[in-house]
Amino acid sequence: MTKHVALLLAPGFEEAEAIIILDVLKRLDIAVTTLACHNSQILDSYHGLCVKADALLSLTLLNGNSPALYDAVVIPGGPLGTQSLAENHAVIDFIRRHDDAGKWICPICSAAARVLAPHKLLKGRRYVCSGRPSDPVADGVYVDATVVADGNLLSGQGLGAAFDFAFYLAMRLTGDEARIRRQAEHIYHRLNLAL
Repeated sequence: MTKHVALLLAPGFEEAEAIIILDVLKRLDIAVTTLACHNSQILDSYHGLCVKADALLSLTLLNGNSPALYDAVVIPGGPLGTQSLAENHAVIDFIRRHDDAGKWICPICSAAARVLAPHKLLKGRRYVCSGRPSDPVADGVYVDATVVADGNLLSGQGLGAAFDFAFYLAMRLTGDEARIRRQAEHIYHRLNLAL
């Protein structure tokens, strides 16, 4: 059965993180829907790359065009992107609904600290984000690692961790270790999938 992932995009999102994750998941036949968390499907990324998302989150929620729940929600970093996501009530409700249903919640870079933590969505779980937080995040437990899994939360350190993060997520979604290893060795490196 095909797994479905929602990739949340807001103006200023970190394009390399988003595109690497999308690329790896699609190579492994995981469906990825890019959702613009904005008033337009056309978004400018952190470095000014103009990208068209598959759909608007707001219209998807109103029209019921998406699966009832995605198998995972990926939240890329980027200073402006994470700020925009954190301030969007529909985004927070979307993440919360998936988290409550036990679906994978997958922040990378600053998204764990800037989007999830202010809304108490880390729930005491271990996480990683870009750089060590200068102020402790009371909602979660920071771990200095490339990728951290705790319950249904899978977090990645930042852009440099995007490949590992995407392969770990693919493993959690499909369990097809042999295929994931082949793809990792083809485009990246030998991968240690144990977390």
